[in-house]
Amino acid sequence: MTAAMEMPRVQECVATSCAYNQTNACHAFAITIGSSDHAHCHTFVDLPVRGGIETLVAQVGACQRSDCRHNAELECHAPSIRVGPDNDSADCMTYRAR
Repeated sequence: MTAAMEMPRVQECVATSCAYNQTNACHAFAITIGSSDHAHCHTFVDLPVRGGIETLVAQVGACQRSDCRHNAELECHAPSIRVGPDNDSADCMTYRAR
């Protein structure tokens, strides 16, 4: 049996144009972070409608940035993360290179 890992929460998201963002909180069930060149939030979607689950705060489901000091075996081990503008519409602001 595999034990469930407590995934880090998205403490704050300032990507206000994202459909999952409501009052600077992400309401996707889980997000994926990472691209080959930066820590992009792959769950970001720019739509006029709002989605997600209002009672949930998003978790980091996967992180593809193996060069991040918080990453172990493609899982984020930061206590929580912040998402905000950087190279594009939404990036993980908690990313730190090893």
